[in-house]
Amino acid sequence: MNGQPVKQPEWAIVLAGGDGIRLQDLTRKIDGDSRPKQFSRIFGDRSLLAHTRERLKPIFGDSRLMFVVTKKHDCFYREELADVDPSRVLEQPANRGTGIAIIAALLQLLEHERDPIIGIFPSDHFYADNTAFGVTVRSAIDAISEHDDSILLIGAKPEWPEVEFGWIEPGVSITNQARKTLFGVRRFCEKPPLTEARTLMRNGGLWNTFITIGRASAFLKLLSATVRPALTSVAKALARADLESIYSQIDAIDFSKHVLSTNPRGLLVMADNSSGWADLGNHARVIDTMDRNNVEPDWLREMREAKVSAQNNVQVYLGDESARVPRNVATA
Repeated sequence: MNGQPVKQPEWAIVLAGGDGIRLQDLTRKIDGDSRPKQFSRIFGDRSLLAHTRERLKPIFGDSRLMFVVTKKHDCFYREELADVDPSRVLEQPANRGTGIAIIAALLQLLEHERDPIIGIFPSDHFYADNTAFGVTVRSAIDAISEHDDSILLIGAKPEWPEVEFGWIEPGVSITNQARKTLFGVRRFCEKPPLTEARTLMRNGGLWNTFITIGRASAFLKLLSATVRPALTSVAKALARADLESIYSQIDAIDFSKHVLSTNPRGLLVMADNSSGWADLGNHARVIDTMDRNNVEPDWLREMREAKVSAQNNVQVYLGDESARVPRNVATA
């Protein structure tokens, strides 16, 4: 014993409780049902949740991943998370937004851990380079080890002035011993108009990946300052082992909108310049992401083949002079 404090292991909280309504038409085509996108095999032979798990294992270890799910999706995650200890699967009675999911997971984790560094990760995003992703996350963990009163966000370097993403506008540069490029956070901007997105990009703005890293105590401090009633209510419900009652009453909380953006002081941001992050938020963005990364899943190839076949059939049909259907009807 040398009197040094025992280093707490880092943990990852994986958010997998969303409903994914905007992509249900696509997941029905891929999987045969309207499952949320995190449980869909959008590319490769695994779900987005499984890809997320594999991406995080080298950083945190599989035994330090906690999964937040929603009870009504049980048929989609039961088999996939069958090898995970039940203590690391937080089954919400309902989806009440990312804020409530984070509160519940954080409080449950603190029942067994003292004050670990925690990373919060969506389960439905795409990364082109898992190695680069790991380097960025480890750098963020190192930075928080020095700035343990802060919460650090990872922002992706923008490739165009996107109007459907959330943006983080960096503030002043933060000095640190590890020589990481850190900035304070001036403000958040959710889905800006094109002119503002262009200005944000020109001024060094970053896309908000939602990856958030900090000590549990720093998260508790931020949540207490912004959504204390919800924090207190969920804590009491967990103490009674009765999340059902509070989830039936509590309002949904968006972590970015209702927590981070209302209190940017004390937040830090680090740029991810190389992992190829993409938010698979709608059908067109999924296809664009696949194309930009030279990935063509079976469903996408079949969809394109069917489209070409249909176009060829129309051309043949319209070229048949014996066709009885008027041209304007056939092309309607």
